[in-house]
Amino acid sequence: MHLQQVIKKRFSVRNFKNSPVEPEKLKLILEAGRLAPSAVNFQPCDFIVVQQPENLKKIQEVYPREWISTAPVVIIACSNHEKSWKRKSDGKDFADVDISIAVDHMILQAAEIGLGSCWVCNFDVKKCSELFHMPGEIEPVVLIPLGYSAVSAPEKKRKPLEEITHWETF
Repeated sequence: MHLQQVIKKRFSVRNFKNSPVEPEKLKLILEAGRLAPSAVNFQPCDFIVVQQPENLKKIQEVYPREWISTAPVVIIACSNHEKSWKRKSDGKDFADVDISIAVDHMILQAAEIGLGSCWVCNFDVKKCSELFHMPGEIEPVVLIPLGYSAVSAPEKKRKPLEEITHWETF
């Protein structure tokens, strides 16, 4: 499948089949995150793979939406702020940029191999850190529920390219 096809195929899945994710597919997804570029190649990303029922219940504690309980796997994508690059001109921490690139690679890899995912940022970060025993420099940024979609892809609504593209200047 060509990349443009994968991009068009991917959508936010909020209802998963009751089927496990094969370990080899999970490893491919994690490898896609590992291979993602990062600012100055500092690689400040960490991933916690949650599959055990008792730990999936913890995910529901930090994101109390019923639909997430249908996901057989949730990856907690984390940034390490002690390892991330900071831009010298203004001190901007690129940890969020780096984890975003990694997560995008992962969800596209999932789509390419037939798995659904969703990008979840609206969760209790503090509680997540506590429940999954994260040290202070580690920030959970994105929850990625993964599995086989139980629903069909909806039509994507996106702005036209002409509306968002500026040539040479804004």
